[in-house]
Amino acid sequence: MSSTVWIILAGALATYLTRIGGHLVLSRFERLHPRVEAGLNAVPAAVLTTLVAPAATTGGPAEWAALAVAGLVALRGNLMTMFLTGAAVLIVLRNLL
Repeated sequence: MSSTVWIILAGALATYLTRIGGHLVLSRFERLHPRVEAGLNAVPAAVLTTLVAPAATTGGPAEWAALAVAGLVALRGNLMTMFLTGAAVLIVLRNLL
């Protein structure tokens, strides 16, 4: 096998182990401290911010338009609708501009 395949397999294994490890650690507790729970609830917003911030600061008109449309859809729709709409707008605008 090529080194690329090994890198992909190692990344998949590392991802799986960190996810299952977190689940195993948290499953040992009957109840989580409210601060821990608040921190875990903030993770999705933090991850989304790290994905969106580079496009917002260094992107061009296509990225800004996609972010604006996704933001508007987020006010009414669910998370998957927001992602799909933003991605569709970005793809279309990148092909047009």
